[in-house]
Amino acid sequence: MTGYLLKMLALNEMRLRMRRLSTVVALLAVIVISWAILEDPAGGHALIVINGARVLYTSSALALGSAAMASMLFSLGGFFLVRGRIAEDIRTGAGGVIGATPVRNGLFLAGRWFGAVAYLGLLVLAVMATMMVCHALRGDGPIQPLLYLSTYCLILLPAIMFAASCAILFDSWAPLMGKGGDLLFFLIWIAQLSVMAFIESSGSLGSLWTVCDFTGLATTMSTLAGHFDIRHTSLGGGATFDPALAPLTLPAVPWTASVLAMRFASAVLAPLPLLAAVLVFHRFSPDKVKVSSARQRRSPLALLDGGLRPLSRLVQPLFALSARLPRWCGQVLADVALTLAASPSAIAALLAAAVTAALVDVRLLGPVLLACVAGWGILVGDLSTRDFQAGVEDMTGAVAGGGARRYLRQFGAAAVLGWMFMGVVALRFAVHAPLRAAALAAGIFALAALASLFGRCSRTPRTFLALFLFGLYVASQAVTVPMLDAVGFNGAATVPSVLAYLAIGIAALAGGYAWNRFRA
Repeated sequence: MTGYLLKMLALNEMRLRMRRLSTVVALLAVIVISWAILEDPAGGHALIVINGARVLYTSSALALGSAAMASMLFSLGGFFLVRGRIAEDIRTGAGGVIGATPVRNGLFLAGRWFGAVAYLGLLVLAVMATMMVCHALRGDGPIQPLLYLSTYCLILLPAIMFAASCAILFDSWAPLMGKGGDLLFFLIWIAQLSVMAFIESSGSLGSLWTVCDFTGLATTMSTLAGHFDIRHTSLGGGATFDPALAPLTLPAVPWTASVLAMRFASAVLAPLPLLAAVLVFHRFSPDKVKVSSARQRRSPLALLDGGLRPLSRLVQPLFALSARLPRWCGQVLADVALTLAASPSAIAALLAAAVTAALVDVRLLGPVLLACVAGWGILVGDLSTRDFQAGVEDMTGAVAGGGARRYLRQFGAAAVLGWMFMGVVALRFAVHAPLRAAALAAGIFALAALASLFGRCSRTPRTFLALFLFGLYVASQAVTVPMLDAVGFNGAATVPSVLAYLAIGIAALAGGYAWNRFRA
C-alpha cells in the first residue's frame, strides 16, 4: 500500500509540473542553451579544448562535455524549477487539506522528491536529444545513444537529486521559504564549484572529497586526466583552439571502476537534505507558515528590510510624481516606487551603487557593474509576477490597456530600475569606453525584456532568476567571450554582440506583448 501511494504521489507531482507553462519555458530555454554551447569548429571554437587542441565531436566527447555543462545548469536551475510547490499549496489553500490527511511527512515529501527528480530527468533527456541532433549536424563518427544515456545518468543524476533534495528542504522550513533561501542556495552552489576547483588544482581528483562532487565537474576532469594532459583545459562553447594542432579523440568508454564508485556514492549522499526536510517540515501548520509581516522578518533579508524601513520615505515623492505623469509613464513610475518601497534594502543598495560608481577608478567599474547587475536582476525577477502572487492579476488586468499594457508597464519599471542602479556606470563608460556603454544599454533592455517575458509566461520569478544567476556566474568566469558580456562588465563586448542583445530584447519584448494580448 505504501509503495502504491508513493508511486501515485510521484506520478501526480510529475504530471502537475509537466502541465505548467513554466515547463514549456524551461524546456525551450535548456534547448537553446544546449544548442548554443556546441559551436561549429569552423569558427575556431570547440566544446573541449586541451592544450590548444580541440577534442573531436565524437559521441563520448559530446556526451561528456555537454553533460558537464548541463550539470552546472541543472545543479542550480533544477533547484529553482522544483522550488515553490509547497508555497503554492499554501497560497491556494491546498496545504490545509494535505496537512489534515493521514499521509506521513516522510511519505509525502518522498513523493514530491521522486516526482521532482523525474521531472528534471525529462528535461535532461530533452538536453540529450538536442545534443544528438547537434551531433548529426556537426559531430564526428556515429551517434551512440546508449553512450549518451549512460554518461548523462552518471554525471547528471546526482546533480538533479541533490538540487531536488535542497529545494524540498528549503520549502519545508519556513525561514528558508523566501528569497533569502534562494540566495543561500546560490552561495552553496558557488561554494561547491569552488571546492571542486580546489580539489582539481590540488591534484586530489581521486580522493574521497570527490564524493561531494554532485555537479560531476571534478569527475569529468578526472576522466579527461586519465587520457590527456589537462594542465590547460577549456570546457564550454567559447573555448578557442589552434587549428594547426591535430585534433584529439576521447575513447568511447572512458569510465573506470573508481569513477563509477564515486558517482554512486554521490548519488547515495544526494538525498540527505530530504531527511532533514522530514524533521523540520512545517506540514502547513498556520502557526509556522502563516503569511504575516512578523513571520516574514525571520529571514535575514526581511530582517534587513525591517531595519532599513525608514529609507522607504525616500521614495514617497515618486508616488506623488507618478500621479501627475500621464498614463503609461505614471504607471511605470508607480511600479518603480512600489518596488523600492517594498524593499528598503534595494534603496540602500541603489545609493551605495551610485556613490561607489561615481568615486572608484574607471578601471574598477567592471566589478562594481557586476555587483549592480546581480542586485538589479534579483530585485526585478519577481516584478512581473507580483500581481499573480498577490492574487490581484485579474483586477490589474481589467484596467485600461489590459494585460498587454501591464506587461509593458512592468518591462518599463524593470528597465528604469536598471538605469537607476547602473546609470552612473553608463555615464562614465560613455566618456571612457563608448562600446561598453552601448553594451550596458542593450543589456539592460534585453534582460528587462527577458525578466518580464519569463515572469509573465511561467508566473514564477525563479525561471528568470535561475537562468540569470547561472549566466552571470558563467560570464564572470569566461571574461573574454563577447556573447557572455551582456552588460559590458568584462569589457569583451563587440558591436555584433551588442546588436545581438538588442535583437534578443526586441524579440522578447514583442513575444511577451503578443502573448499577453493573446491571453487577454
